[in-house]
Amino acid sequence: MKKILKWGGFGLAVLMLAGGLLFANFWYFKPLSIDWFYARAFLKFSLQQPEMLTSLRFLDQFGIRGHNAELGDASPEAGEEMLAYWRDEYETFKRYDRSDYEGQALLSYDVFDFFMSNQMADADRWRFHNFPVNQLFGVQSNLPDFMVQQHMVEDELGAEHYISRLNRFDEKFQGVLEGLRIREERRILPPSFAVTKVIDQVDGFLESAPEAHLLVVNLDEKMDDIDASELDPARRDELREAAVAAVEQSVYPAYEGLLAYLRELEPKADSNGGVWRLPDGDAFYRQAIRQHTTTEMSAEEIHAIGLREVERIGGEMDAILRTEGLTEGTIGERVQQLARRPDQLYPDTEAGREQILADYQKILDEIDPAMNEYFNLRPETGVEVKRVPEFSEETTAGAYYQRPSLDGKRKGAFFVNLRDVSEIPKFGMRTLAYHEGIPGHHFQIAITQQLEDIPMFRRLVPFTAYSEGWALYAERLAWEIGFQDDPLDNLGRLQAEMFRAVRLVVDTGMHHKRWSREDAIDYMLAHTGMGEGEVEAEIERYLVMPGQALSYKVGMMKILELRERAKRELGEDFSLPEFHDQILRNGALPLTLLEQVVNDWIERKRTA
Repeated sequence: MKKILKWGGFGLAVLMLAGGLLFANFWYFKPLSIDWFYARAFLKFSLQQPEMLTSLRFLDQFGIRGHNAELGDASPEAGEEMLAYWRDEYETFKRYDRSDYEGQALLSYDVFDFFMSNQMADADRWRFHNFPVNQLFGVQSNLPDFMVQQHMVEDELGAEHYISRLNRFDEKFQGVLEGLRIREERRILPPSFAVTKVIDQVDGFLESAPEAHLLVVNLDEKMDDIDASELDPARRDELREAAVAAVEQSVYPAYEGLLAYLRELEPKADSNGGVWRLPDGDAFYRQAIRQHTTTEMSAEEIHAIGLREVERIGGEMDAILRTEGLTEGTIGERVQQLARRPDQLYPDTEAGREQILADYQKILDEIDPAMNEYFNLRPETGVEVKRVPEFSEETTAGAYYQRPSLDGKRKGAFFVNLRDVSEIPKFGMRTLAYHEGIPGHHFQIAITQQLEDIPMFRRLVPFTAYSEGWALYAERLAWEIGFQDDPLDNLGRLQAEMFRAVRLVVDTGMHHKRWSREDAIDYMLAHTGMGEGEVEAEIERYLVMPGQALSYKVGMMKILELRERAKRELGEDFSLPEFHDQILRNGALPLTLLEQVVNDWIERKRTA
């Protein structure tokens, strides 16, 4: 018996040693398998991103929750460390031989290679060529929105984690401020309007007393859903008082520090021009185009495509408007006339706003079952329509999609901004619902998250031209299969496509051709039918996010090009559900690799 125990103990020691050596190899050196490498790269990165871990909830399902008490380090030093980490990982990745892989393994190799080479291209040169605090996003708006929308409080520990994060606001903001000061030293200043609008945001955030602050009220609301048997009233009161103290001692000082800096910066940020005004601005814009479109298209080429598409779509819109008796004025002016008609508007009341949300949900519920005919892949998670939180309405886009959590506890969400009901004419609602929900972003993102035969990084890596191109394609698909038969619904679709075509013109116009902000506003007003306030917000978005707006139309045109190629070459063997499989079953892809995937599928079908 002793001999058995002796040899058993020896065997256990050997196994532990072997396991330790395998772990050391996995964690510190080149892993034996490239799949282990992908897992390590994602794991090491995600452990430095506690907000991302909270959003995805893939550790929570295993009872690992400590990250929910932390906030990621936003300092330039942390950014430099992360950049150095990815450089090292990319060098390790290059030691794997591409010729060893085929099928999905080869595609994973190419996706990782493309993404990393794109991100690493002159990374040091362009690292600070952005505006991380602006009127649309930044720590001042993203962090409270994250706390409200994504930090779940299901028990006492969740509440304690919430408060812990409130106590880390000041540190988070300090890191952001360090980066802003570096940009100022390098003459990378945000547009004037962005500084002014963020000052107004921060002023508004500081208006309420700590005990009535939205972050305290939100914690109260979340604790309301916890059974009293799990959180007694006395402990709940203690937690609330701790949250009030955290707002006083960390949250408000964080915002006050940011406000003081922005007031100093305001007189220095005296331009509203494109990024050509920045050091090496023209070269930076070329890099922004490559990064966002995942193509080698030039600004001149994109501008010319935009002009052609504006003319084509305008002709189709004009025909519908004329049948409605709208014959005088530009396309934009006539669409505005239609949008102001009483039959196209909801009451400017809370009841009217509730009806908007209900009608959007009805549109999604109507189209959902019909998708079985056109898709083999379907999301396992539902999508719900939600209102953009009122505290962020003024600075948030008209609509956006939020991915479901990986553990399935949080559905996908289509958020609608209800700040101004006149911005939501009925003829545009179907198109927006199809774009953000079904079969648009929700289909693409939720399906990607449930794919099991691809590495985790491919479920999460962002390629904007792919994801936004798919959502714009989804708008057209819904029309093609009969869900926008009403001419006014089709006008809404065309208006949305015109909007994306105009983006090609004005983004390249401002950042490459040096148009003024006002020139771009005038062009967009003339062609889109959007209101002046909406147009100003859009143009100001493009000024702080150069190149991003190009990805929608570029991506859609590529998907349509690939579909037409498949139809032409396969003839009667073409299957729309199978084509959609090729687009959706591989996760987000750069357009060059998406084209390769579809071409390979066409070749397999032809030779079968």
